[in-house]
Amino acid sequence: MNGKYIIPIFVPHLGCPNDCVFCNQKSISGQKKNITKDEVKNIIDNYLKNIKDNENEKEIAFFGGSFTGIEEEKQEELLSIAYEYVKSGKVNSIRISTRPDYINKQILKRLKKYKVKTIELGVQSANDYVLEKAQRGHTFEDVKKASKLIRLYGFKLGHQMMVGLPESTEEDEINTAKALIKLKPKMVRIYPVLVIKGTKLEKDYEEGKYTPLTLARAIETCKKLVRMFADKKIDIIRVGLQNTDEITDPNDKNSEVVAGPYHPAFRQLVESEMWYDVIVEKIKKLNVKVRKVEITVNPIDSNNVIGHKKQNVTKLKDTYDVDLILKQDKKIKQGKWNIKIIE
Repeated sequence: MNGKYIIPIFVPHLGCPNDCVFCNQKSISGQKKNITKDEVKNIIDNYLKNIKDNENEKEIAFFGGSFTGIEEEKQEELLSIAYEYVKSGKVNSIRISTRPDYINKQILKRLKKYKVKTIELGVQSANDYVLEKAQRGHTFEDVKKASKLIRLYGFKLGHQMMVGLPESTEEDEINTAKALIKLKPKMVRIYPVLVIKGTKLEKDYEEGKYTPLTLARAIETCKKLVRMFADKKIDIIRVGLQNTDEITDPNDKNSEVVAGPYHPAFRQLVESEMWYDVIVEKIKKLNVKVRKVEITVNPIDSNNVIGHKKQNVTKLKDTYDVDLILKQDKKIKQGKWNIKIIE
């Protein structure tokens, strides 16, 4: 199998016991109303109909809200629909996302019955003070207990963390990454905080009580986090919120984003900065004047090496008067490189 197709089912705000300061699930998911049984079937069927490569793994993913906080009857209804597709072989697996305080042995047994494979926990921070300020309604101790239990029951564990929460510092976010690494997740998502319409954070922002991160600062912090998780071979499945009709440029009249480090290619900006650092570090180690450098990478990495809108090429020329020449080689592993000084 060459990759994985995700079939997303959004169940906005179902099961959530409270409103976090940053959250408006209906805006974030693009889903304005709660999902019905027939709608779930239609979504899955439409995705399957449009998947061209049937050799790839297919996963039904329940996003939004807190899945295991939904009333049991609704959980069973949604899971039973997804399970039919797994039993028939049309889909390989099921994934859910939920809160750490909505995990216990009984819940995990139910998820096991329907062959759920992956459970993602909305962690956000390892700092209890930051969690309280964000009105999360749980502590990091809940995260630790839930994570250990999920792994004990044989599920794949995923974590979601945020950057730029009220009163959170970069040190807090680095410490959160360290704490999560100890809990051994298989995957993580990293979300810089955006100010979304209809949230408490919007009110705090308008009253001057909350200042969102700049794009540059968010990139700098996320760059460090990505490196930390990557060094531990933890899969980073998302950096930044998914771009949608609602989650888009704040200047767009239809955007639900009021302020914050929004960019449609946020992850590329982060990874491009990481490549830029690699190239500059290599240049600085040399005792000779470098005018032209050739870097050979896997074709998958080529866009990030060049940078968004050739940002890295421009920065190298402007800052160090160095010309960057890019070459591609499929034999080189993704994330690896060969650097040659031309002159």
